[in-house]
Amino acid sequence: MARKPQTKAACTYCSRVLAKAGMTKHLATCAKRKEAIAAAAAATKAKKQTIYHLRIQDAYDSSFWLDVEAADSTPLKELDYYLRAIWLECCGHLSDFFVDGAFGRKVAMTKPLKQLFLSTDEVTHVYDFGTSSETIVKLVDERSGQPTTKHAIALMARNEMPKMNCIECDQPATHLCQECIYEDGVWGVLCDEHAADHPHEEYGEPMPLFNSPRMGMCGYDGPAEPPY
Repeated sequence: MARKPQTKAACTYCSRVLAKAGMTKHLATCAKRKEAIAAAAAATKAKKQTIYHLRIQDAYDSSFWLDVEAADSTPLKELDYYLRAIWLECCGHLSDFFVDGAFGRKVAMTKPLKQLFLSTDEVTHVYDFGTSSETIVKLVDERSGQPTTKHAIALMARNEMPKMNCIECDQPATHLCQECIYEDGVWGVLCDEHAADHPHEEYGEPMPLFNSPRMGMCGYDGPAEPPY
């Protein structure tokens, strides 16, 4: 069976576009990122921190992934906020982090990353305990120095929107019909032309596609943007 093509992403430092498999190696050697790290170090006399490189991806669709950086003192509640803003928030659902897989051992939101990663290199985030979104957060690298931004989480790479084809004509899709999903069991992605005259209306008009693994779930309607 042919493997599903990897989604690509642009490095936020130098804009180079790479597949997911190559991004970790690139970020370790990116000249522009090294410049940002050096500038952050020169801007303060504060004690060096441990800065973690985290790979985040949807538990069931690896097309959706993020590479982020966070200081070891960052509490999990900051990561929860970031994931909600960039991927998940729809109706104010509850969420938690777990080790040993989703719904394994619960980890307090107040726990800093440095305590979490003493005993594991992976944690699962669950948003919404009805129509759940599960996200895997894995420690892939670390460095000693200063954060490159004033924010708790720094985005280093994010997948480009996965390519999807209209179920009617096989042209690039731009919309999603929730009625197709819930009533027909079909991933109802549609091009502009077929979205305009699609017959399903009980769940509302077809909605735009969003770069988020939560699209089509519960009341999610984007905007799937970073919070800063």
